[in-house]
Amino acid sequence: MSFTSIPILDLALAHDPATKPAFLAELRHALLEVGFLYLKNVGISDEFFQQVIREGKSFFDIPEEKKLKIEMKNAPSFLGYSRLSAEITAGAIDHREQIDLSTEHPLPSPDAPRYYNLLAPNQWPSPEFLPQFRPIFTEYMKRMGAISMEFTSLIAEAIELPPDAFNKYFDENQQHKLKIVKYPDVGVLGKEGKSGNQGVGPHKDSMLSSYLLQASKHKGLQVQNMKGEWIDCSPIDGTLVVAIGQGLEALTQGVCVSTTHRVLSPAQGQGARFSIPFFQGVSGDASFDDLENVGVGKVPEHILEQRKRVVERNGSRLDDVEFTFRKGGVSKTLGEATLRNRVKSHRDVGAIWYPDILRSLEEEEGKIGRVKNVVSEVKSVPVAVS
Repeated sequence: MSFTSIPILDLALAHDPATKPAFLAELRHALLEVGFLYLKNVGISDEFFQQVIREGKSFFDIPEEKKLKIEMKNAPSFLGYSRLSAEITAGAIDHREQIDLSTEHPLPSPDAPRYYNLLAPNQWPSPEFLPQFRPIFTEYMKRMGAISMEFTSLIAEAIELPPDAFNKYFDENQQHKLKIVKYPDVGVLGKEGKSGNQGVGPHKDSMLSSYLLQASKHKGLQVQNMKGEWIDCSPIDGTLVVAIGQGLEALTQGVCVSTTHRVLSPAQGQGARFSIPFFQGVSGDASFDDLENVGVGKVPEHILEQRKRVVERNGSRLDDVEFTFRKGGVSKTLGEATLRNRVKSHRDVGAIWYPDILRSLEEEEGKIGRVKNVVSEVKSVPVAVS
């Protein structure tokens, strides 16, 4: 039977030799059967989490003209502020307002690969309005980077790989990313809300792992099981929600499953939902040949068999979510694929800085649309029965 709830794991158990084996067994279950989990006791105090939440929410209260000064369209890095309903997921508009931040890097040299544009300084809000915003989020990204690296080593151990099995896919100064997101309720959205309640459309995270701090009490995050049912992932105090990314699925021969999820906008009168997801980065120079040839080493056969039994028991549901880590396409490296995905999601930025990539994506979408129309027409043709 496919999962109907999200498991809760206690990271403190991984730090005690007496309880670590049980923790790794629970983690293996979550990796093979769910692809999502709650993680508690991560080593960050509740006081600091609350500071992060307060500063994150306060960003949306500064004057609109101040937010627009750091708009994402200002730079080719896709870092900065995005207005409400400026992003697209699964071909539809996401009803959210957000700011994207990352581990800071200097501007790349002119002769660097184009995807190095994603490595850049942040566009920070003015300290005149938010004096603590930059230091708090700089520190939070630093701490979350360390937690994500530790947890990735535990994932490796859970499927009986060496703890450092994934280290080769990280740069020395690895870029990690973070969003601070506000989802207005459908009443505030007005006409846009009537067209649907997509906070974020169905998707799978692209890297190895991501860590969501649910910054308000609203429901909204939902995870899809193998039956196609949407399971609520409601906020639980003192936890982060961990999602397994497509990169980890590719590197582990499908053992660690990346699960489709979405966010629904709050109902009218519920007020805005806030969330702060952190995305563990992976080296943009990693090639698809390396990723798909299982460069980390062989996953033990009995672990592969265990995942196979999970699929046989629950079925394997095919969905329409695009798989980022796929060899044979336009992109040869993860950095190239990531850049194309950013242009696809933020077309206003793409139109300014990457018009050729945007044009290529639109041509691909046109071809896909024509194929779907032909298939639809063929299915609608009546079949004579003799």
